[in-house]
Amino acid sequence: MATLTAQKIKSKDRITSETTPAADNQAREKLIAARIALLIKAPFFGHIAMRLKLSNADAWSNTAATDGRHLYYNTTFVNELPPKQVEFLVAHEVLHVVYDHLGRRGHRDPRISNVAADYCVNADCIDQNIGQMIPDALYEPKYKGMSYEEVYDDLEKNVKKIDLDTLVKMVLDEHLDDDDDEGNSDGDGDGDEYGEKSKRPKLSKEDLKQLRDEVREAIINAANATDPSKIPAGAKRLISQLTNPQLNWRELIRQQIQSLVKSDYTFMRPSRRNWHMDAILPGSSFAETIDVCVAIDASGSMNDSMLRDILSEIKGIMESYDNFKLKIWSFDTAVYGLESFSPENLNEIDSYDVQGGGGTEFEANWEFMKENDIEPKLFIMFTDGYPCGGWGDENYADTLFVIHGTTTIEAPFGQTAYYDLAKGS
Repeated sequence: MATLTAQKIKSKDRITSETTPAADNQAREKLIAARIALLIKAPFFGHIAMRLKLSNADAWSNTAATDGRHLYYNTTFVNELPPKQVEFLVAHEVLHVVYDHLGRRGHRDPRISNVAADYCVNADCIDQNIGQMIPDALYEPKYKGMSYEEVYDDLEKNVKKIDLDTLVKMVLDEHLDDDDDEGNSDGDGDGDEYGEKSKRPKLSKEDLKQLRDEVREAIINAANATDPSKIPAGAKRLISQLTNPQLNWRELIRQQIQSLVKSDYTFMRPSRRNWHMDAILPGSSFAETIDVCVAIDASGSMNDSMLRDILSEIKGIMESYDNFKLKIWSFDTAVYGLESFSPENLNEIDSYDVQGGGGTEFEANWEFMKENDIEPKLFIMFTDGYPCGGWGDENYADTLFVIHGTTTIEAPFGQTAYYDLAKGS
């Protein structure tokens, strides 16, 4: 059997609308055998693989793909692989589903994003001893255990030093997402024998949201049927997020601010509560402790309704206190529209206007605070969770990230809450 190369992985010679039933049946049998093998040897992968419907994609894919419900395959490609490599291929598609690589790209460069996703899933498959790695598929030991976002950041930082064109050719499969402009979809990706199914599926944002809900349940069920040592570390983190309920972001902000009040005391404002005990105890120093900065990601992912909701909530929380210092700004690759609020002008927060709309650099917020001697007791960032670079300075201030649009991203420091969980509450 010929060895695959970077050039052959994405060979367009395999794309055809004239596949013979015999060749298709052979490929399907190999995929079914691989799923059964995974179910026995790697149940976490096997259980999720079993829910993916096999769908011929010879007319548009030269390797394989998944949309979270189907495992699309190219007959010739599957038939070129020995059984162990087919197991690797199926596990590879499973992890794209588990890690939500269909919906996490955000504003990232699609080519670098696809390479980063493959580095992550291949490293996990190798770490879990799944089948046999397909020759020339992407693998880099230093990326073991790293998240998709971390790998992307490293690739982007070194993009001028790497041969991106070759790396893209080594991506093992087709990566489908809502920004994919190639082809169209018939809705369920099945179609007739060689007509409708030849259309490349295209996923809308609504499709992706529904798929995430389906996949979350499948992940938890698969984990319950699996020895924890046989679950990739990245999947364990995701399962922990799914099974441990997250605090509503509104309540978490209230708790964070209240903790600031309770943790700082002064004799400049003594407490009257204990005067009957002939003791003067310190009172809360509200003017010093209620010092909060709020940054709003203006990269284009936050709509006006969300903005009004956020500002209304911040206003409602601050109205509970007699004295506070509140600063709000928006950012993309720089900081814009700094506004300061106190009890005297809090009503003006309703007319705050978000500025910006370019890329997303979280670190710009810390640079801005340091340059302007702003040292909040609490820093709150509302964002979609997709920075172009690092996440910021974890040692500068207590930080709360409120992430919208996904519940699979967790900030590397501070606390993380999810805006979506507040809907309807």
